[in-house]
Amino acid sequence: MDVGETRIDGHGQLALDNGTFGATVRRHRRRMGLTQQELADRTGLSVRGIGKLEAGRVNTARPATVRLLADVFGLTGSERDRFCAGGREAPPQPRSGPAAPEQLPPDVAGFTGRSEQLALLDEWLDAADPSAALVISAIAGTAGVGKTALAVRWAHRVRARFPDGQLYVNLRGYDPDEPVEAADALARMLTALGVAAPAIPMDVDERAARYRSELADRRMLILLDNAGGVDQVRPLLPGTATSTVVVTSRDSLAGLVALDGARRLDLDLLSHAEARQLLRRLVGARVDAEPDATETLVARCARLPLALRICAESALSRPDTVLADLADELTDQQQRLSVLAADGDRRAAVTAVFSWSIRHLPAEPARVFRLLGLHPGPDFGPDAVAALAGVSSVAARGALRVLARAHLVGRGGPDRYAMHDLLRAYASQLAGTDLAGPAQRAAQGRLFDHYLASASVAVDALYRAEQHCRPPVSTMSLTVAAPPTLAEPDAARSWLDGEMPCLVTAVGYTATHGWPVHSFRLAAILHRHLKETGQYLHAATVHGHAWRAAQQAGELIDQGNALSNLGAVEHRLGRNSAAARHHQLALDLFRQAGDATGEGTALTNLGFVAERQGRCAAAAESFGQALGLFRAVDDHMGEAYALTHLGLVEQRLGRDELAADHLGQALAMFRKQGDPTGAAYALNDLGFSEHRLGEDDRALGHIDAARTLFRQLDNPFGEAHALNNAGLVCLRQGRHAPATEHLTEALAIFQQIGDQAGEARARNGLGEVECAAGRPADALAHHSAARAIATQTDAGDQEARAYAGLGQAHQVLHNRHEACAHYRRAIDRYAALGLPEADEIRARLATL
Repeated sequence: MDVGETRIDGHGQLALDNGTFGATVRRHRRRMGLTQQELADRTGLSVRGIGKLEAGRVNTARPATVRLLADVFGLTGSERDRFCAGGREAPPQPRSGPAAPEQLPPDVAGFTGRSEQLALLDEWLDAADPSAALVISAIAGTAGVGKTALAVRWAHRVRARFPDGQLYVNLRGYDPDEPVEAADALARMLTALGVAAPAIPMDVDERAARYRSELADRRMLILLDNAGGVDQVRPLLPGTATSTVVVTSRDSLAGLVALDGARRLDLDLLSHAEARQLLRRLVGARVDAEPDATETLVARCARLPLALRICAESALSRPDTVLADLADELTDQQQRLSVLAADGDRRAAVTAVFSWSIRHLPAEPARVFRLLGLHPGPDFGPDAVAALAGVSSVAARGALRVLARAHLVGRGGPDRYAMHDLLRAYASQLAGTDLAGPAQRAAQGRLFDHYLASASVAVDALYRAEQHCRPPVSTMSLTVAAPPTLAEPDAARSWLDGEMPCLVTAVGYTATHGWPVHSFRLAAILHRHLKETGQYLHAATVHGHAWRAAQQAGELIDQGNALSNLGAVEHRLGRNSAAARHHQLALDLFRQAGDATGEGTALTNLGFVAERQGRCAAAAESFGQALGLFRAVDDHMGEAYALTHLGLVEQRLGRDELAADHLGQALAMFRKQGDPTGAAYALNDLGFSEHRLGEDDRALGHIDAARTLFRQLDNPFGEAHALNNAGLVCLRQGRHAPATEHLTEALAIFQQIGDQAGEARARNGLGEVECAAGRPADALAHHSAARAIATQTDAGDQEARAYAGLGQAHQVLHNRHEACAHYRRAIDRYAALGLPEADEIRARLATL
């Protein structure tokens, strides 16, 4: 089929701005690294047609053809609108989806000076070349000099110029334990941009590409704070000039200046006048009354804003003490720390201010400050601090309020706190010198026990039916108990959402710092929640850590559990080959350990993968073996899930009565066990089997009930599959309008959650509806997109289905040669998978 052919498809022709449109197609093809032949293979178009199109020799094209090209190129938003308008600018559309992110930290209270630097940043923004790929402002300077304060103040001044919002990430570049990896930063920013967690790619380069695509038509301000170096920053740069990036770092970031066009602003100390002005603004008239003492405090704080703010708070907390006495105390403290302050090291001056400030704290807040140096996470809540310190939550909140007033901790969000990296390093130093090793380990043990106990209660509140599948935390003699409110589902979900960054960090930290049991048990507890909420990136991270921790501990069963969970994540992401490898390794470990339940789980998971690949006979064998193992050990939940999936593959093999029998048994068992999620999956698959047996009314009733359950459970994965089944039933009834509605909604959900295999299913279904409704050109677009996705994700049955659909559409269009070629490909793939559809396609081919 040529792009420019004139066959009418019921929608007319699209007039092309041929020179511009051809250049756009060529640019996108080269961006993806495709030859014209490869683009032809992906779209089903001819090489000759693509060549004519890129050369500007095509004046019109079918809208379905243009949409197909947009699908292959992965175009979204206004960029897709312009492309589908044939190279002409589409009228601006209001941005849909989530509200623009507003992630800037609060503006800095009492900000003083830096007028020249603010003016320079304004000048750089005004002078930005709109044709340049990127303009970056990199603010460099020593620790505590006020880089973040300047960046945040300027960002608030210009935020109105960025209508699509602001992104902020603290990269923790100088944290010795937990700097933020570029991949994690990209995941956070993609989430803020409205990309659902399951749709975020695993590979860092793919994430960066998706990030650049999301930013392409947005005008946003991006603040990357506390970067450790160029390599941490470069993947986070947008690819167009519509967004502006500000980077703060102690490093000079010379590579960004040399290669990426960055402007560098080297931030120096406050001037003497600015330092005095800051103290005056924070402390008040006492500064004017004691100018000499003020000068001494300015000098002792090395004109560093962080030190000056802590000094000012000490003055405010002691209103009856003259500044001269405070200056003398600080001088004495610096003399006692003369070794640290050698050679005028500014950071040593800040350390002296920290030490002096902590000396004036009450004993308990000072102790809590030291212990915070042992917390590995990016921030912390009062309950975690209570566990770390071995005190009540009320006492922990009181200590945090004192530390916040002293500027030794900062607010990190609602009921969350964080520390400046210098303060965190200082707290860690104090913990190392002032606390004995056993005391440090006891404190961290309480913290990790808190996370383990709380996560267990929270996950049980949300997924009670599978409580027996998770580690028995109650038998571990934990030193702390979970907050009782976490037994309520809403509170449990809120706690898991707020603490997840710390929980992921804890799994990694415990795996590498001598707490392996905490690592793999916490990962196992989190697995169901991470999978069901689509947090596949976190899931892959924690299960990787858990596997290594279990290897370190020599625990075969826990190694198997970690590998099973890791494989389940790979399966959801469409990485079937990797999933199969992990599940096979898990199966070998469970057999070596003599764990029949684990062995059944691994066989079930291997069946999942085989079923996704279309190898239904192999899947049925795996599910059958798993079913026997679960029955032998009276594991009724495992038995119910094995029956569900065995019924599904029997359905795919055309054995509908047997499938319905298995699914009916599974449904009864799920209801008896009180597992609504399992019941919803069984209902959905049972409904489709009933449709194949001619019981359409009953079928749609069961599918609709399943969809309602999935919605109540906030399970978009299941809901999309129910919609897909409903659409196929309507199609086979000849009701094309509701079929299109259901399948379109399913496709939107699959795309939102990043389920590529599901997307291929929905697109194939839509192609079949379009062809049945007399719109074969639109059917070609859907089947071509489905084929590309199925090939990429190793979904063999959907690839075969796509070829069958392409053959059918070409047959309707009287393209006999193309129809025969596609039918033959479909027959080959169906036959290789042992699926009955091969005979049906042979019959179609015979008519040609």
